[in-house]
Formats: sequence, structure tokens, C-alpha cells
Amino acid sequence: MIGKFLKILIIFIIITGCDNDSQSVSTDFDFTEIGIAKIESEELKDGDIIFQTSKSNQSKAIQLATKSKYSHCGLIFKKESGKDKWCVIEAVQPVKWTPLSEWINRGEGGHYVVKRFISDPMLPDEMLVELRIIAEGYLGKNYDVYFNWSDDKVYCSELVWKSYYKLNQFEIGELQTLKDFDLTNDLVKQKMKERYGSNIPMDEKVISPAAIFNSNRLLTVVEK
Repeated sequence: MIGKFLKILIIFIIITGCDNDSQSVSTDFDFTEIGIAKIESEELKDGDIIFQTSKSNQSKAIQLATKSKYSHCGLIFKKESGKDKWCVIEAVQPVKWTPLSEWINRGEGGHYVVKRFISDPMLPDEMLVELRIIAEGYLGKNYDVYFNWSDDKVYCSELVWKSYYKLNQFEIGELQTLKDFDLTNDLVKQKMKERYGSNIPMDEKVISPAAIFNSNRLLTVVEK
């Protein structure tokens, strides 16, 4: 029943919002009450955000500090050619395109969650094309091991957040500072010391995969 209600709601949004300027999409639509619902269709769409539990050395520390099982994320787009039509733009070393199948297999247990940004009206195709151009602007940049907020280097959730923000000032997930996270675990302390020594930038602006994952602007499309 929830799925049918959600489909009707989305169709209603599209129909009633079709006269709006596509470059002035509202950011005030609140999906808090239906944010836990799943779109029944598992069809992917450009701009979808995919999450996984990474097997990297820092993954466990990120999970502990953010209190979330998800430690890595990226943006999905359909490539025009090649064997793997769906690919992920992700911030690793360096920022690159990764075939979706490869991206999924690299995560812990092959588990992943795909979420979709929902606005009123729904993002038109031309804005999704612009989103891809913005995200591709990060290709080749080095991975930011220090989680700085500059654009010189970039980490995974920063790429996702900034791409949507630069598109139309969409804020997917609440920005935090390092001091907002749980830094009490010994593993987290170890990783922080390795990165920063004794000069931890506690007031550095940060966006975590967990903050994006928990945003009420996203709806779950696929979870496997």
C-alpha cells in the first residue's frame, strides 16, 4: 500500500509541478514522513546515490565515528557506451569512473543501498545532465585523506554533497565538524593521530556518508 501511495504521490508532484522553471527547483519539500518508503521499481536513474561498507583501512574508524554501517558512497550515471552501462563516479585515489558491478563487488558482502534525491518537482533530465558535468569536474582529483573542505582534493561524501549543492544549492545531509563525531574509540583515535598528529582540526567542516544516507531528501530505490 505504501508503494502504491508513493507512486501516486510522485505522479501528482510531476503533474502539478510541470509549469515551474526547471532551474529554480524548490529545496523546501519535506519528505520526512515518507522518507522510509521504498520506490517499488528498481530502475536506476542518473544522479542516484549508492552506499556501501568499504573494506578500506579507514572504513571501520568511519563507521565507529559516525555510528553508521556505511562508509563509502558515489554517484551513479549511465554511460553511453561500453559493456557496463551503469557506472559510479567516486572519490578514491584519484576520483574516477568505476563500473557499477565492480563497485558493488568491492564492498563488504556485496551489500549496497541506492537512494534517490526527491524534489518538488522532480529533477528534469537537463538538470541531471548538469549534475553529471559538475561531478565529472572532480575526475582526476586526489583523494583527500585529511577531509578538508577545499576543492583541491575531495573525499567520497564531499563529492556527492558538493555536486548536488553546486547544481542548485541542494543540501543533502547536515554538515558537521570533526568534533561532532564520536572520537572516543581507540581505533578512531589511532586513525586521527595518523592523519593529524596532535593538531586535529576539530572545527573543520565535514559531510559524512552517514549524514547523506540519513537525509530526508532521499528515498531508497534499491537495497541488496
